[in-house]
Amino acid sequence: MTEGRYRLIGSTASPYAIKLRALMRYRRIPFDWVIMTRALRKATEHLRPNLIPVLQYPDGTFRGETTTLAYDLERRHQVRSVIPDDKAVAFVCDLLEDLADEWAVKPLFLYRWWDPEDQAYVSRWAGEEWSVSEAVTGSPEEIEQFRQRQISRMAILGATAENKPLLEESYLRMLAAFEPYVGMTNYLFGSRPSLADFAWFGQLSEMATDPTPMRIMREKAPFTDHWVRRLDDASGVEGDWYPREQALSGMAEALLRIAGELYLPFLVANAEAFAKGLDRLEINVWGLPYALSPFKYQVKCLQQLRDKFAALDTEDRAALRPVLERTGCWPHLNQAPSVFPSS
Repeated sequence: MTEGRYRLIGSTASPYAIKLRALMRYRRIPFDWVIMTRALRKATEHLRPNLIPVLQYPDGTFRGETTTLAYDLERRHQVRSVIPDDKAVAFVCDLLEDLADEWAVKPLFLYRWWDPEDQAYVSRWAGEEWSVSEAVTGSPEEIEQFRQRQISRMAILGATAENKPLLEESYLRMLAAFEPYVGMTNYLFGSRPSLADFAWFGQLSEMATDPTPMRIMREKAPFTDHWVRRLDDASGVEGDWYPREQALSGMAEALLRIAGELYLPFLVANAEAFAKGLDRLEINVWGLPYALSPFKYQVKCLQQLRDKFAALDTEDRAALRPVLERTGCWPHLNQAPSVFPSS
């Protein structure tokens, strides 16, 4: 590896890998993009969780988890930050990044593995890059094994017939949140992209490529489709953050409404079910049901958001209160931090 350069190891079929790739391009951090191979998978098998992308640092060490990596890169490289300067806005950035990473991936996974057309498209694409078996990479056997592996995970990840209407409705509402506001120089919190923008880019760019969600996006949100494609390489973008009032309105407020009505109630229900040792959490949002086995990792997501909110000073929390109350986020965040057990 060239001295001073990183290696980003992933697949173009991973929303998290292309999230970090676009972020590093925007920040002009020198790196090489490398598709995950069996040899690299062996070299990185010690990481927990063992997921892509993996970032190899100039000193040769490997690290994972895109949010953690993004903040570590902030500490190591000071120019072209993706974290808003305003602490209140930075908290909203964290919340909307989490919404993208943890919820937007749900309709993406549903669309990828529900319909045979999408299954065939994605399994051929991902199976040639994202080796997960001992079959020859790109062979019909590898592609079919990848398809079957992903289909077998659908129920575990909530891509079920029961949940399908809510996942589809959430995708439509996400597109509706973006479409009125996106433009050549419009991002969530300014005329420059934030960490949350790159998280949304990761999820939406995959849905702008897969057959079924691509057709929906082009019909319902054509400007969002263009915005997503431009954000893949924003290295030439120069801009600034909006003033606080402007940054907390428009696109950001529209996504906060989804967080307040859907995502945060889901996180709370998940944490409560996990704390009680239940096998199943159930919620009803927008008149539509959603049920899933509770996940420990998403208990941590809620704790981290509440911890970050509690860490804000009184002035910043007061500044956020009107928009968080309007969007339904306030009662879920204005709680004692770390109220649920981590074990």
